[in-house]
Amino acid sequence: MEKIFDCLIDSFIEDKVGVVEGFLSASLSAHLKENLIALFENKKFLNAGVGNDVLVHEDKRIRSDVIYWLDRKHENQYENDFFDLMDGFVAYLNRTCYTGITGYEFHYTLYEPGTFYKKHIDQFQHNGCRQYSMIMYLNTDWKKEDGGELRIYRADEEQNISPDSGKSVFFKSSDLAHEVLITHKQRMSITGWLKIG
Repeated sequence: MEKIFDCLIDSFIEDKVGVVEGFLSASLSAHLKENLIALFENKKFLNAGVGNDVLVHEDKRIRSDVIYWLDRKHENQYENDFFDLMDGFVAYLNRTCYTGITGYEFHYTLYEPGTFYKKHIDQFQHNGCRQYSMIMYLNTDWKKEDGGELRIYRADEEQNISPDSGKSVFFKSSDLAHEVLITHKQRMSITGWLKIG
């Protein structure tokens, strides 16, 4: 895995947005997708909110996805395999880049057809604990006409990233505004933040 970790970190250093294929193995990605779908069918997902770490409210004009927080307490084999992977990545990131990450939080994210998340920054106002944003996609056979791209806003250009299965995206939470464009079919991912403090 260190080769994939290096590719993700190197592309982040070079471009401010790290992108790598195969961060999630095909097997783990498939199992996580199955788990996400089962949880959604059992109505375990909640409407996502906007705001800060104290006051969160739902506003479907800004974002219309649904989420389910991952937790080792769920004792789900594949969630725990994912956390083991993240523990390895965080340890490697801290060892090679001296980032000082002390924790993380991740949730499943599901966008139904016609949903989106308008332009935003991931870091809360007056709380800088979120250092890096990470997204791992679970979508097989994604086509351009399916929409749902992650749009990254830079000073002089925009970058669109397709949500293909196994791909991971990594960037500073405070630096880059981004949005999820309208999707035309179910769009699934694990989204979260590497944190300090």
